[in-house]
Amino acid sequence: MDLSHITQEEFEKIEDYLNNQLSSAELVAFEKSLKTDTDFKTKVDDIKTVLLGIETQALKEQLNVFHDEIAKTPNNTQTKSTKVHTINWKRLLVAAALIIAAGSIWILKGNSNEHLYAKYFSPDPGLPTMMSSTDNYAFYDAMVNYKQGDYKTAISKWETLQKTKPNNDTLSYFIGVAYLANKNEKIAIPLLEKVSKNPEFTLVNDAYYYLGLAYLKAENIKKAKASLQNSTIDNSKALLSELND
Repeated sequence: MDLSHITQEEFEKIEDYLNNQLSSAELVAFEKSLKTDTDFKTKVDDIKTVLLGIETQALKEQLNVFHDEIAKTPNNTQTKSTKVHTINWKRLLVAAALIIAAGSIWILKGNSNEHLYAKYFSPDPGLPTMMSSTDNYAFYDAMVNYKQGDYKTAISKWETLQKTKPNNDTLSYFIGVAYLANKNEKIAIPLLEKVSKNPEFTLVNDAYYYLGLAYLKAENIKKAKASLQNSTIDNSKALLSELND
């Protein structure tokens, strides 16, 4: 990544933009340049790549040293708004090399689990809604909300039912998968743990699969693998294979 074509003024403006430190007027002008100037957009993308990698402490220190060196240069007596000289990017290029050689590996590892979760997660399709069944009307009424993606309402209705049926595995399972679909794996995990311990539960393989996904999202790979190993679902085997690679 060649950053030598970027001036100090451009770098600092881009850094301020990425840190949400531009004024309203500056932001409008900056975003206009992003849309109309492809070269400028490339510069922004290059700096963004470097600064994202510098989120690790070691690379932050590299950038701090870089800034200190700029502060010591003779031309640095001007105010920030008048700096137009081209800076020496040697220090930042070293940081960029470190990002590519080490930092990016760390970042990719951190994102790989999120990628796998996104690849394999889709909400449980739910049960056929039999609204004519008066005995279970409340359950299937919530199932309609669930299938419409209104997980919050479905959870609320099911949790009301659960107060009178605390040991109902079907309720616990669907509340768990609804919480997971609603991006709350912490609440989903104990519910799915509970039902997965019942080998007679009709949806036990699904419970283990979603429990594995919940642990994956929670970055507990060991427990994710253990849960997936207990499921016979094809996606469980495929995900487990990717986690073992």
